[in-house]
Amino acid sequence: MPVVVDPPSSIGGRRVRVDGTILGLAYGVGDVVEFLRRAGLEDVDDAVVEGSELIEWRGGGPDVWTLPGA
Repeated sequence: MPVVVDPPSSIGGRRVRVDGTILGLAYGVGDVVEFLRRAGLEDVDDAVVEGSELIEWRGGGPDVWTLPGA
């Protein structure tokens, strides 16, 4: 299941998509974990989200939640 975390938006947060479906706007790794749990991935935690090669982080990794200079 392809997971994409888009770059930070100008208003804050990052859109999370699974198979092209938008799951929501995440403001931290915990939000991504919760979205993936709701999508059916039960054994997901912060470490899995931060280190998984199955998640494509666009515009910065799991430590980037705001635009540069914001």
